[in-house]
Amino acid sequence: MSKKSSNEEIVTAFFYALKLEQGLSDNTISGYISDVNQFIRYIEESNQHLTLVDEVIIQNFLNEIRIKKIKNKSVARKISSIKQFYLFLLKEKYIQSNPFDLITQPKTTGNVPKPLSEEQIEQLLNSPDEADSIGFRDKTMFELMYATGMRVSEIVDLQLMQLNLNQGTVRILGKGSKERLVPIGEYAADYLLEYLKFHRSGLLKNKKSNFVFLSNRGQNMTRQTFWHSVKKYAKKCGIHPLPSPHMLRHSFATHLLNNGADLRVVQMLLGHSNISTTQIYTLVAKEKLKKIHHEHHPRG
Repeated sequence: MSKKSSNEEIVTAFFYALKLEQGLSDNTISGYISDVNQFIRYIEESNQHLTLVDEVIIQNFLNEIRIKKIKNKSVARKISSIKQFYLFLLKEKYIQSNPFDLITQPKTTGNVPKPLSEEQIEQLLNSPDEADSIGFRDKTMFELMYATGMRVSEIVDLQLMQLNLNQGTVRILGKGSKERLVPIGEYAADYLLEYLKFHRSGLLKNKKSNFVFLSNRGQNMTRQTFWHSVKKYAKKCGIHPLPSPHMLRHSFATHLLNNGADLRVVQMLLGHSNISTTQIYTLVAKEKLKKIHHEHHPRG
């Protein structure tokens, strides 16, 4: 028999389940709750209780969203959030069956990452002035991101205790406080060693900090600062259109797959909990293979 609680009480219980049981980040939880509350506002306007919702009501809600010309990617995210919510309702016995089992997510378009070529990566990585401490910092950040596939937030939040240069690894704290251990590679490790030994102390300006990468004021860097650096060097070496902040991460994944890496290994290195997220990079890799086949096969 289903529980009797108000919609608000159920959403609060869902919030604590996400926070305490799944250990998701505040941003992820905020997104889930926002999507669920939008759905609840819709059903309450129809004088419905969420435990009595069927697939017809859900479909009407989705149709209304699409009329507002919300992108398929956003619609898919909302469906995913509300599906998670109904899985929670089922698990906690608020409902006896899940109406979202009958709903399929729309295909997303326009979200295939466009990586830089290996030649463009070389240009970008060689753009910073290594004679300058800021330039050497930027060079080291770019090398580390391309070597590990770290997210921008993971790079700027990186702390000294996460590095093990003797073993050549970095312990990354990813989404949902999930940890992964990723090899750095000799090239990035050499730059990190030199940066920490000769350049970081100059950026500290007699302050104390556990962050690896520092601003010119001795503070930890922001994502905006990282983005400005990428944009500046991309302009310098004539890369158009300007790459996104995550372009080095996208390029890391695509270049690994292009050179024969196993998809499961790439998933682990990127910190994806679901391999379907990683599979999007195989689309990019396949496009390159098609192009090579077309250009070099006599019947291409």
